[in-house]
Amino acid sequence: MKRAGWWPLLGLCCCLAAAAQDTSPADPRIEAARINTRLAMEYLKLGQLAVARDKIERALLQNPRDVAVQIGAGLVYERLLDNRRAERHYRQALKTDSSHPEAQNALGAFLCRNGDQQRGETMFVSAARNPLYRTPEVAYTNAGVCARGAGRLEQAEAYLRQALALRANHAEALLQLAGVAFERGNYLSARAFVQRFLDSTPVTAEVLLLGYQVEKSLGAARAALAFAERLRQEFPESAQRRALDAQTAPTPE
Repeated sequence: MKRAGWWPLLGLCCCLAAAAQDTSPADPRIEAARINTRLAMEYLKLGQLAVARDKIERALLQNPRDVAVQIGAGLVYERLLDNRRAERHYRQALKTDSSHPEAQNALGAFLCRNGDQQRGETMFVSAARNPLYRTPEVAYTNAGVCARGAGRLEQAEAYLRQALALRANHAEALLQLAGVAFERGNYLSARAFVQRFLDSTPVTAEVLLLGYQVEKSLGAARAALAFAERLRQEFPESAQRRALDAQTAPTPE
């Protein structure tokens, strides 16, 4: 899958952390579970997996009926490569509340990361259409990433354009659309999306590498060189810089 890995999880971690602070319940165990879930997400982002597991297991003991706790457990166990247990927690979250948009989004992401793109896309679309979901553009973008990873570029573009219809400067949708257009050979369209990204969002190594590839494909040598030089200067230690060097290395005779 293009840009797969853990692309949906940072947003989910933030949403779970916010959910853990929404209200102050009367039951101290409920509050303790929320605090431990929030801590688990913080340790997960820091890569401290053993501590994250300890915190989320405490949360599960304190309040297993909390959707955020179950999603958090899914995230932790997936990072621990225990996909069977992770899926059980994602599904339990949805079983607890079948209309919960974050639970739909979390299960959709898991399914897409593990090769079940069709059902994953269905979950994302359900989340996007859920009136309780405050950021449906994120779910449509995730559906686009999922379809792109499965090689269904036309459907990916349709999802991503739906995301932009809801939020015209959504950075990830712009970047994904640029990538889809490039893969479909629509280089002028790809150039336009790269420029829209740069006009609205802080530059990233990924967009600079894509910009280089687009301009090179268009035969715009000076523009391609400008992207390459900027990537080398601003992101010298990035994976994209290494990819650029590999693409621009002289061919051995």
